[in-house]
Amino acid sequence: MLLENDLKLDFSNVLLRPKRSTAESRKDVNLWRSMKFRNSEGEFYGVPIMAANMDGVGTLEMAEILSSNGMFTCLNKPISEEDLINHFSTDSKLPSNYTAMTIGATKREEDKFASVYEKTDRNIKFLCIDVANGYTEYFSHFVYGMRSTYPDLTIIAGNVVTADMTQELIINGADIVKVGIGPGSVCTTRIQTGVGYPQLSAVIECADAAHGLGAHVIADGGCSSPGDIAKAFGGGADFVMLGGMLAGHDQGGGEVIDNTVRFYGMSSETANDKHFGGLRDYRAAEGKEVKIPYKGDVRNTVQDILGSLRSTCTYIGAKRLKDIPKCATFIRCSDTHNRVYE
Repeated sequence: MLLENDLKLDFSNVLLRPKRSTAESRKDVNLWRSMKFRNSEGEFYGVPIMAANMDGVGTLEMAEILSSNGMFTCLNKPISEEDLINHFSTDSKLPSNYTAMTIGATKREEDKFASVYEKTDRNIKFLCIDVANGYTEYFSHFVYGMRSTYPDLTIIAGNVVTADMTQELIINGADIVKVGIGPGSVCTTRIQTGVGYPQLSAVIECADAAHGLGAHVIADGGCSSPGDIAKAFGGGADFVMLGGMLAGHDQGGGEVIDNTVRFYGMSSETANDKHFGGLRDYRAAEGKEVKIPYKGDVRNTVQDILGSLRSTCTYIGAKRLKDIPKCATFIRCSDTHNRVYE
């Protein structure tokens, strides 16, 4: 047994300290970033905010809107092979460099990817290999196998929360590592298993490990406001992945009942019943279902997020989104905002 006494922080434990800025207006801030990936040598140029591969979030409709703003979508695993082929087809008007196909670490899903990849003339540039627990030896071997088979594919892999496994996945072929265990709004892993890591500290540690190897990380989960997104970038995240913040919109495809929309974790009973015919007898649900307010068109939320990030940059002296980490000074605090009218 070991006990770590080092301080670990979440987004709710800190604020960004304001600094003198030379930016005259929010409109002068550049939110677009250019990245080249370590293993695939592929490239990305856009706004590094991602829609999560979840029901009601990682949809083809969401991808269409987000890509028009330079933002990224990891498509949900259950999307049919036919719909994926139509989306990634070279005849499609939608740019494939803002979308990733998502699979789990199984032979069946590997075969599904291989089929879509060949039927779209290898027009898929990003693959997200998504599992809840990225610490298994099997998962590392699976990532290595996919890298060996598809040397030019940019591979996103996770989830992990520590430097050692971040480096393990990168060495085995991942270009971008997903960071986060249990921080999501509809994830109950920390409650069910007692396992997790405060998200800001996880991002800081994993980003440091990845950048030392010339790779990248995604802060996956834990953001409930645009300010949290800014803090994730301040901690060194190259991308920030959003689930709950992008749920409840028209583009998610959920049914609106009494001005609310169902939203659930992908390890919840609801998701298992829908996609797998129920929970296996050897496992428990690690997600929950909630009802969230209907939010309308996601374009309004996108404007709110991007406008807020521009404002963050003007407060801390960053002229580009890329500059947020070197301009960020975190202040530890017991409360971050006034809650009188909540």
